Amino acid sequence: MFQGPSSLALDAKGRLNMPARHREVLDALCQGQLTVTKHPDGCLVLFPRPVWLQVREKVAALPLSAAGWKRVFLGNAMDIEIDSASRVLIAPELREAVGLDKKVMLLGMGSHFELWDVERYAAHEAKVMASERPEVIQDFNF
Repeated sequence: MFQGPSSLALDAKGRLNMPARHREVLDALCQGQLTVTKHPDGCLVLFPRPVWLQVREKVAALPLSAAGWKRVFLGNAMDIEIDSASRVLIAPELREAVGLDKKVMLLGMGSHFELWDVERYAAHEAKVMASERPEVIQDFNF
């Protein structure tokens, strides 16, 4: 399970250092092989390759009425690897699509990660916090 935020910086080539707390698990789970694609909320999603293969099957099975979303998810999916310096390269096309520049936020989301522009994430979270809670979490309690 991946959890927690990591405030990171992309280097001039669009690489980010994978936080140390996730490296060992990623190495054991997928030998550092990840897949990145777009998320409808305006971020990128990074999946360990075995998790992505399961997600990809679900997306591929969507009906023709969801062809546009299949293009978003599958058409933008790129396989990436953690290099020997613990970095991953995010393609310019994907960085541009979700507005990633220098400061980014990597969020552990259980089975995968989300990668956000820091300012876009702050705005998204503020909007969520100001909105009414969905019915499915109305009675949720810690």
